[in-house]
Amino acid sequence: MNNNPGVLATDLDGTLIPLSGNQSNHRDLVQLSEHFQSCEDTLVFVTGRHFDSAHQAIRDHQLPRPDWIICDVGTTICRSKADGSWEPSEAYADVLTKIVCSSSFHEIRAQLVSIPQLRLQEAEKQGKFKLSFYCEGHDVDVLASRVKACVGKHPFSIVSSVDPFNGDGLIDLLPLNASKAFALRWWAQSQQHDETRVVFAGDSGNDMAALTAGYLSIVVGNASEHVIEHASKAHQRAGWVDRLYIASAVATSGVVEGCRHYGMIPSE
Repeated sequence: MNNNPGVLATDLDGTLIPLSGNQSNHRDLVQLSEHFQSCEDTLVFVTGRHFDSAHQAIRDHQLPRPDWIICDVGTTICRSKADGSWEPSEAYADVLTKIVCSSSFHEIRAQLVSIPQLRLQEAEKQGKFKLSFYCEGHDVDVLASRVKACVGKHPFSIVSSVDPFNGDGLIDLLPLNASKAFALRWWAQSQQHDETRVVFAGDSGNDMAALTAGYLSIVVGNASEHVIEHASKAHQRAGWVDRLYIASAVATSGVVEGCRHYGMIPSE
């Protein structure tokens, strides 16, 4: 592809953040940072991390400062302001409030904490629109189904995945249909971006909804075979052509490789 899409939305852990000890990742991160400093392309971080953790990751890994952060698995959207501060989107929060209506996270939480295999995540990882648990990685599918049964007709969705670094099972309770993909779609529409010209990069299960939403998608080389297969089949079923790029390089380098493929960064 030759036309620059103009927007890169990327996951952080396992995707944009360099893998430990990988010098190619660090070199490519410098190139990516220089690109966004020298052009008007928009950079969006789309992460399961809570806001403070995402902001800490920017400092710890010397990531380029994004224009927007979509965090808390798609339940918070923040805009970077000229004075260096961040502004949460109240309009997006209003959308999620309308979804959950009078339903209470507290009521659902009381039911879920009684399941012994679930462990509440730390307080900072909870949110106004997000209730998060740990579990054993090998139990995540069974427990996600059990959580779904407990939720019943309440307007909530379940997002589950396995942490690729420590093997922990992760289960998030979110407003119905909320996800990274839902938040990214709302953001693109609110900013009047053509959704078919947004590049999204990811590596894991909680990126799947966005990887299969019709964006110009990049699956980095360290993604599991399950993620690659699922994304490939979804694109095939939808009849999308050249909207999924499976990178051979891992993490940061895979993002840069995909950006070159889609014409966002010039080829070497």
